[in-house]
This record gives sequence, C-alpha cells and structure tokens, in this order.
Amino acid sequence: MADFFPITNPVVVFAIVASLILICPLLLARYRLPGMIGLLFAGALLGPNALNVLARDQSFVLFGTVGLLYIMFIAALEIDMQQLKRSKSHTLLFGLLTFIIPQATGTAIALLLGFDWLSAILLASMFASHTLLAYPIASRLGISRNPAVTTAVGGTIITDTLALLVLAVIATMAKGELSEHYWLQLGISLSLYILAILFLLPKLARWFFRSVGGDGVAEFVFVLATVFICASFSHLAGAEPIIGAFLAGLALNRIIPHNSTLMNRLQFTGEAIFIPFFLLSVGMLLDVGIFFASARAWVIAFAMVATVILTKWAAAELCRLFLGYSKPQARVVFGLSVAQAAATLAATMVGYEIGLFDEAVVNGAILMILVTCFLAPWLVDRYGRKMALSQQQLPEDNQTESRILVALSPEQPAEPFLQLAKWLRKPGTVQPVYAMTIVEEQYSHDAKLQHAEKLLSSAVSYLAAANIPAEAKLRIDLNITDGILRTRRELRAGEVIVGWSEHSSTSELLFGSMLSRLLADPAYTLLVKRQVAPLQHGKRLCWLLPPNADLEAGSAEALQLIKRLCQQLGLALHIYCQIEQQTRLKLRLKALPDTQWHTATDWLQLPALLQKHNLTGDLLVFYGVRKDGLAWNSHLPEVQNQLAMQFPATNILVIYPAETRDEIPLA
Repeated sequence: MADFFPITNPVVVFAIVASLILICPLLLARYRLPGMIGLLFAGALLGPNALNVLARDQSFVLFGTVGLLYIMFIAALEIDMQQLKRSKSHTLLFGLLTFIIPQATGTAIALLLGFDWLSAILLASMFASHTLLAYPIASRLGISRNPAVTTAVGGTIITDTLALLVLAVIATMAKGELSEHYWLQLGISLSLYILAILFLLPKLARWFFRSVGGDGVAEFVFVLATVFICASFSHLAGAEPIIGAFLAGLALNRIIPHNSTLMNRLQFTGEAIFIPFFLLSVGMLLDVGIFFASARAWVIAFAMVATVILTKWAAAELCRLFLGYSKPQARVVFGLSVAQAAATLAATMVGYEIGLFDEAVVNGAILMILVTCFLAPWLVDRYGRKMALSQQQLPEDNQTESRILVALSPEQPAEPFLQLAKWLRKPGTVQPVYAMTIVEEQYSHDAKLQHAEKLLSSAVSYLAAANIPAEAKLRIDLNITDGILRTRRELRAGEVIVGWSEHSSTSELLFGSMLSRLLADPAYTLLVKRQVAPLQHGKRLCWLLPPNADLEAGSAEALQLIKRLCQQLGLALHIYCQIEQQTRLKLRLKALPDTQWHTATDWLQLPALLQKHNLTGDLLVFYGVRKDGLAWNSHLPEVQNQLAMQFPATNILVIYPAETRDEIPLA
C-alpha cells in the first residue's frame, strides 16, 4: 500500500477532494450536523497522520491559505456597515473581552504548568485570537447582519490584531531586538498600511468598476487580486495576511452590494472550492500518535483545549450580560469566536522556531485547533437556526411577500432597473422578479418581437447570475401604459419599476399623462427612476419629503424601501423635511440612528438646502404623492421638476407608495 499512497496524481487528488466536498455535507445533513465537520474529519482520516491517502503538500497549503483569507474577506464584505457604526461600542467591548480574558487566564495557567514568562504570554495569545471558521454557516442562515454576528465579526479584527502584536513583540524580545525604534516603526507602518487600504482601495475600485463596466470576469479577478495584494503586504506592516484580507473586505464593503452578481460569484467560489480546501488542510494537521509518547503532552493539550473553550465562553456570556443578547445570540458569538486556526498556527510555529515551545505544545495546539473547529460549526448551526427563526417573526418580515415588476424598454439599458429590483427585494423572499416589456400592437412585427425576447432573455440571465429567480413577460398591447397596468393586475405585483426616456422632457415624463394613468391604480407602489451613475458608487441617499408625507398611509412602506436601499448600498441617509416632520420620523428611524437631518419651517426652502451640497453620483429620492392625496401640493410637480433639471449628474428615484394593497398569494 505504501507504493500507492499518498496519491500524487493531481487529477485523482482533485477528484477525491471534489467528491469529499460533495459527499461530506450530504452525509452530515442527515444527522443535522454542519458539512464543515465532515470535511475536517475527512482531512484527519485521509491525511498523512492517519491513512496517508492524501499528502498535505503545497497545493493543500496554498488553497487552504486562500480559503482562510477568503473567510476573513467575505466576513468583512458582508458586515452591515450601518449596524457596525451603531454597535461600535459593542464591537470594541467584545473585542477587548475576548482578548483580555483568554490572555490573562492563559498566562496564569501556563505559568502553573511551568512555562517562563515569555512562553506563557505567547501561549496565552493563542487562546486570545480566533478564526471566523463558522461564518459561512451564519451567512447561509441569513443572520450575517444580526447585531450579535456583526459584533463577533468586528471583534475578530480587534482581538486578532492584539494577539498578533503580542506574537511580534514576544518574538522580537526573544531575539533581543526590542527597542524604542521598534515601537515607532511598528506604529508608523501599521498606520500607513491601514490608511492605504481603507482610503485608497475604495477609490481604485470605484475607478475600475466604472471603467470596465459590466465585465463580470474582470470585476471578479480585480477583487481577488486586490484582496491578496493587500494580504501579501501585511508582513511589511508587521501584521498577518488575515488582517489585510479583512481590511480589504471592509474597504470594498460599500462598493460591492450584498445582493449583487459579483457578491454571488465571490461567495460561490469560496464556498465551493477555497473554504473546503482550508477545512481539509486543517484536518490533516492532527497527529494522534504524539499523545501516546508522554503524559505531559496530554496535560498540556487538555489545559489548552479547556482554557480556550472556557475563556471564549466567558467572553460571550459577559457580552450577553452587558449587551442584552439572547441565549442563541450569545452562543452564536461563542461559536464564531472559539475556532482556532491561522493566528494560532502562526504563534505556534514562531514559538517552536525560537525555542519557546516544544513538540508537546505544537501538538496541543493542533488538537486545540481540531476540537474548536469541530465545536464552532455545531454551535453556530444549532443556535443560528434559532436566531433565524426568531428573525422571521419580526413585523417587517411577516408582511405579505411582494412581487416586483420591472418594465424594460429597448431604448434604455436594462441593468440599472434590474439592479434596483435586486436591492429592493426583501431578503429571503421566494417570489421571482418579473421582467416585462411591452410591444405596441401597431409595431408588433417579427423583428420587434425578436428584439424584445432577446432583451427579456438577457434580463432573466442577469438576475439568475445573482441567484434571484426571474420570469419574463412579453406583452402586445395597444399602448405601453395599458400593457404595464394589465400585466401588473394579472401578476398582482406590489412594486412596479419604470424609467423615462431621455428623448422626452422631464416634465412630460415625470408628471405627464402617462404617469397620471399609471398612478390611477392605487393598489401598487410605483418607482420612477433616472440613473446617470452606478448607485453603489454614491455616498448619500437624500430623501425629500413634502409636508404631511409622513402621515400618509403609504409612508411606512416608503420608509422600508428607503431603509433597504441604505442597507444594501451602504448609503448615508440625509432627510430633507419640515421641523415637525423630523419629530415624528425620528421615532420610526431607530434602526438608522446616523441619519442626518436638514430641516426648514417652510417646505419650499428645502430645495435651497439641497443645492448647497454636491450630489454628483448620489441618489436623490422624492416622496411621490398621488393627486388629491393627504400630502398633495400644487407646487410639488414644479419643485421636483426643477430639481431634476438642476441636478443632471444625480440619480433620481420617485417613490409613489401604494394607498391600498391587493392581497398577493404566496403560491
């Protein structure tokens, strides 16, 4: 058998790995266990220290490292930045607790086991760090934007940075190279490194995405390249690659919307290839034979495993006490923060090379990695499901699932309107997005119909690439307006997205007869859009409210759409309204406490406030009022028309909320 194993043929190796990636999650799902555990166990069983079927060669090390960096990058990319800003005190508290408790406790236990001070501090830093191994499970369960998950992810960068700084300092002290110049150099290099990523990378990314347009392959490769370039320069700044990958995710967070095709490709590639390779490579590290060599190895290994589990549990429980988290939330925080991998391995290898650790510590660290990597996915899967079920009981999520209808025209690019549908679509809904185009009866010849079918086919493919179900609707009707309204009624769509032609005047298109006819049906929300720049590249959403708009029946729905856009695109919300409206709206905007208010006593003074700001590339949203509605004002069409002309480089969206709502079946 030794002649055949380990298998070195790359085709056979990849075939085995692909089979494991497919089979392990399916088998574990029957026992309601995360597929990650199966991949870890498979790596341990087939690795060089057990059956020796697969060697932990450079290919596994390479893809495993990429998988680890990918986990950190995706975690930062999926953070709700608005939530992170709101809970920055939570993040700081958890980051410090999950560092200080393991570091202090671990140092004391290591001293009791006979380690000297340098070795004890370095050993404790291994307990303080953690890896977001189980984050993909939280993402799949749809809880990645829960405040507890955001706190755990944000705290990771704090505790890992501090733990890796301890590693760097202890290694320097052991070599006798610590000096005042070292601290100055470390501070300057880290500061420059962080500033370069967080401030220069977003500008570079916006320029690139704007230049390459819709080339999905180029966008994907650009993101991969920037992430690993940031990670590769980390050593020059005195940090580890996982810090660079995480910072790159934060820098690109607002530029890559959560429900975008690019995000879907990034998640798919990581979960299908890179992350499974990482799990297999971690499993291969386990060498059970070492523990039969001496009793000291067992003592050290048991102490390390017990310390990391108890201290991480204590940090999560204190967060539950101080921050008011529920039991499932605290357990998910514990599960996300207990797994050990990259930083632990880095500290172990450095400590071993400079003579602070022996083989017993190395194997104790490997066992600690394996135990925590088995425990973390189980915890996040079990308690994350409870969190996901409780989230579905929130009032907003209990509302009837609404169908979105996008009216496309061959004269306008379809992608901006389909993007808006993606961002407005409620997360977790099963309803498809309906892409529709109308061919007027007098022009319904074969060439026109074929062109319309091609447009709809491209629209369905675009939405499918973002993992959104879509259906195409081609209609021949007497005119476009009647076709939209008839299709809307047949589908019982709750939101309809339309645009206006560049060949007609703004006044005619926004407030002319066609719009009046579309608004005659009060049972749906109409969204009229003008896009001149990518919405995800803007910084602000400026919402202009006419008097009494917040008292209309449809204001609650308009507010939900505004919140969803801000969260999906990471836009700062600026509200322009009267002073009395601010008082009423603040009670309904608790979820967006960073809202900036621009108020006036007279509504006609608000356009002047808008003109003081440079809104180029931003999104200006008008609250549309149906004629004779509570907020209707004879000056309203004229003011909105003037603003549309005064801001030619600003994206504009007019939301006309439904006054009554058809009951839409969920079938």
